[in-house]
Amino acid sequence: MENKKDKKVSIKISIPEGVTGTLDETILTFKGSNGETTRDFLNPLVSIKLTNGEIELSTKSSKRKFARVLYTTVAHINNMIQGAKEGFTYELKICSGHFPMTVKKEGNEVVISNFLGEKIPRRSKIIEGVDLEIKGDAITVKSQSIENAGQTAANLEHATFIKKRDRRVFQDGCYIISKPQQK
Repeated sequence: MENKKDKKVSIKISIPEGVTGTLDETILTFKGSNGETTRDFLNPLVSIKLTNGEIELSTKSSKRKFARVLYTTVAHINNMIQGAKEGFTYELKICSGHFPMTVKKEGNEVVISNFLGEKIPRRSKIIEGVDLEIKGDAITVKSQSIENAGQTAANLEHATFIKKRDRRVFQDGCYIISKPQQK
C-alpha cells in the first residue's frame, strides 16, 4: 500500500513582467524597476529550478516538515519579487507629549535626543540597503528587502520603549503606523 505522505510536492511561481530572475546554484537574484534583491536558498529539503520565467520549487515528501520549509521559501521568493518590482515602505510617527524630543539621522544611525528629558541620546541602527527619511513628525523607511525595512522600523520603535512608567500616560516614542501590504 502506498503512503500518501511520501508524494513529491511542487509549486510553480511565475515571474511577473518587468522583473528578471537568475539562479546561480542556490543564489536567487531578481532585478526590477525598484532595484535588485538577492538571497541564498541553501536548504536540502527544497530544490529550486528556474525555467522560462517560472520558478519551480519541489520537495521529496509531503510531510509537514517539508511543507513548512517549502511554503516559507515560496513566501520569501514572493517578497523578493515584490521588493524588486515595488519595494517596501514602513511609516512611523514621532510622538512627544511630555518633552520635545528631536530625531536626526547621522550616518547609519538615528539619534533620538531629549527623549523623556534624558541627557544621553538614544540611538537606533539603520540596516544597510535601507533609505530613511525624517520629515517633521513622520519617518519613512524604504527598502527592497522587507526584512531590512521591518528590522530598521522595529529598531526605531524599540529604541524609544518606555520602562517603569505608565504607558497610558507616557505615550512618547516612535510608533509604526503603516506597514507594507504583502501580495
